Amino acid sequence: MVTSHFTTLDLIVLVGYFIGTLTLGFSFWRKSRTVSGFTAAEGSLPGWLIGLSILGTYVSSISFLALPGKAFASNWNSFVFSLSIPLAAWIGVRWFLPFYRHGGHISAYSHLEERFGKWARIYASACYLLTQVARIGVVTYLTALPMHVLLGWDIRLIILVTGLATTLYTFVGGIVGVIWTDAIQTVILMVGALVCAVLMLLGLPEGPGQVFTLAAEHQKFSLGSFALNLAEPTFWVVLVYGVVINLQNFGVDQNYVQRYHTSKSDAEARKSIWVGSLLYVPLSALFFFIGTALFAYYATHPEALPEVYRDPARSDSVFPWFIVSVLPPGVTGLLVASIFAAAMSTISSSLNSTATIVLNDYYLRFFRPDAEEKPKMRMLYGTTIIMGVLGTGIALAMINVRSALDTWWTLAGIFGGGMLGLFLLGFLARSAGKAAGLTAVSIGVLVILWMSLSPKWGGALAVWRSPFHSFLTIVFGTAALLLAGLLVVSIGHQRRVNRTDR
Repeated sequence: MVTSHFTTLDLIVLVGYFIGTLTLGFSFWRKSRTVSGFTAAEGSLPGWLIGLSILGTYVSSISFLALPGKAFASNWNSFVFSLSIPLAAWIGVRWFLPFYRHGGHISAYSHLEERFGKWARIYASACYLLTQVARIGVVTYLTALPMHVLLGWDIRLIILVTGLATTLYTFVGGIVGVIWTDAIQTVILMVGALVCAVLMLLGLPEGPGQVFTLAAEHQKFSLGSFALNLAEPTFWVVLVYGVVINLQNFGVDQNYVQRYHTSKSDAEARKSIWVGSLLYVPLSALFFFIGTALFAYYATHPEALPEVYRDPARSDSVFPWFIVSVLPPGVTGLLVASIFAAAMSTISSSLNSTATIVLNDYYLRFFRPDAEEKPKMRMLYGTTIIMGVLGTGIALAMINVRSALDTWWTLAGIFGGGMLGLFLLGFLARSAGKAAGLTAVSIGVLVILWMSLSPKWGGALAVWRSPFHSFLTIVFGTAALLLAGLLVVSIGHQRRVNRTDR
């Protein structure tokens, strides 16, 4: 713990960041006082701005800390995930974006009701709401934890300040405030990462080139094995996992779908996807390079890294340790602000999108379809506050229940796989109806449950364990759901043909 390194100047930088963020959110108060303004910015924003916001949604505080940690402890294998994004973005631009823009529904799940019935819309939207409220809690907690450990700040206070500040500017600024603050926070994050990388390279005894020498000696730039081994995170396993996850982002994630509607034209919407997705590739490469530079820095300054952080299980804490123990005053505050920026960008997007879903998929659909503007705005405001409180509460609860994290991500994978597969079934099979949807979801979720839970089976059940790497859970689950649905559609079509032939 190095609390003395965090100077008054660092504190001024950090407090200035929070004040600036809240001020920016309040500046958009007038533009968010209607439902269209709060949820879709009245379709008035430019593509470059929305693209930066999409980039901010990609880069949570988990990425800010975990990507350097992965490169420090191992290699660049996880960077293959980033390489899958351009392909998924092309599919999103070519098919998904026109589908949502021309459909006119701001909810990503309303069309599922048209295809499969009310159950499908409720299923998908409920899965999304559960995933997002947990995501808020997880991101908030994993932001507060390193700050607590390294700076000695009260973890509960960090969680409460982060949750309160983000909920407040999301409540006041609506989607316009969210997107503008996302964009500025993303710029802060990129500047902070670049400054950190440069200072690491300048700190090497033999100059910047030493990082490449040391990295080459230890195969730090490796993208993983190219073998066809489905039990390990090989290049191909990570690549196909990335494609499916990013198709889920562009196809069924309300955070992304809602941004499609904030663009002032189809061309600007397309630009936003390309800006956000293509910028993430070099930005994630920068984070991996920081991890490699951290390895080189502490290989040449071994006395500067406490023994506790040499444990691979603690690799995510190495970058924050460098920030608070090595960087000069002011820069430390900037980097700590970058960590909070990454977290708050993710949280604000989740808050606004969940409020939009509750309004459109529940309140207007089942309770007051003819509600006027004021009741709808009250619902949006109330949901934003409730979700902020719930997410902050989950973060506080995780302080003593850390094992809940792995369990929750297992459940989130189950929900996510079912959502993407159902969307693809409806998108690809125009004749798929309720029977096909219910059958497909049941089979897909069973496959995902088996792959998620069976690795922990013992005794007589051990023989039934999944032999596949966990990255393939959502891949196989989505594929099983889609194939099962197409099979039901095919059988139904064949039966109709047989009846006609008679």
